[in-house]
Parts: sequence; structure tokens; C-alpha cells
Amino acid sequence: MTLPVTLRPLKLEEAEALLGLRIKNRAFLAPFEPYRPESAYTLTGQRQQIAADQEGLTNDKRFAFGIYLGGELVGRVSLDNVVRGAWQNATIGYFVDQERNGHGIGTEAVRAAVQYGFNEGRLHRIQAGVMPRNRASIRVLEKVGFRLEGVALRYLQINRVWEDHNMYAITAEEWPQAT
Repeated sequence: MTLPVTLRPLKLEEAEALLGLRIKNRAFLAPFEPYRPESAYTLTGQRQQIAADQEGLTNDKRFAFGIYLGGELVGRVSLDNVVRGAWQNATIGYFVDQERNGHGIGTEAVRAAVQYGFNEGRLHRIQAGVMPRNRASIRVLEKVGFRLEGVALRYLQINRVWEDHNMYAITAEEWPQAT
């Protein structure tokens, strides 16, 4: 059965819903995300995030979307750090509300974002860095078709600790739904 998962850019008037989701999932996401200052957990901080997402879309530097299940905001997925020229690459990041984990929502959202990246975004490659202990996120990437490329030592500072990350990627040639 296909889940009713949809993606669309967040609107400024949805900042309160995004803030609620961030606050609700703060402790759950802390072991997997870079440290966020307290200002990120304010309405102003979320409005700034959405405005930056909108600017990134306009400038072809970021493709960020709210993840919706039956019209309810349940997460966020973004293709960030878009590099054009010879690389045509982006990095993908995502989160789904803890209460919604394990139901395929993240997989469907990542699949839709990758589809967007290769088609509308005209990317050639999408990559992801995931801490080896984040089995749920690794499973999402593998189900979507990402391949393990190797390990990057002390790749990102997560929760104020430099963490090793497994590096995953997929290219347009590997994407079965690319046009």
C-alpha cells in the first residue's frame, strides 16, 4: 500500500507547525544532528529557516520540503549544498517525527526528494553522510537505492562531537525513475 506522503516547500505561515515539530523531536534528534542554538527553537528561528529554504530554491542552492502525511506536517527533507558545474551534486538530509518512524514515511520522502533532485533539480549525484549507529537512516537510504561509498572519519560535528559517517550516494544513471 502506498502511503499518502507528499512533499512541498514550506510556507512562512507554517513556521509555527515546524517549530512544534522541532521542539517535540528535539531530544530524539539531538544524537543525530549538528548542535542547534536556542534561537533555532523559536518562531523567529523557524521563519528564518523557511525563508532561507525559499531563497535557496530561488537561487538553485537548496531544495527543501516539508514532509506531509495526509496534509499534516510530519518532517522535513532537503537537498542542500547544491554545487553546479562539473559536479551537479547535493547532500540530502531528513527527519521524520519520532511517532511516525518505522512506517515508511522517511523512505517515501527521500525517494520523492531524490526524484525531484534528478528531474526538476537537474542533479547528477546526491550524497548522504550517516553515522554508522543510525541504522534507521541507513535503511532508508538503502531502500531508496543509495550505495555505500566508504567512511569519512570525523566528518561532521554532531551534538558537539566529531563523528565518523558512512558516505552513501546515488547518481542519475543509477536512479530507476530518472527521465
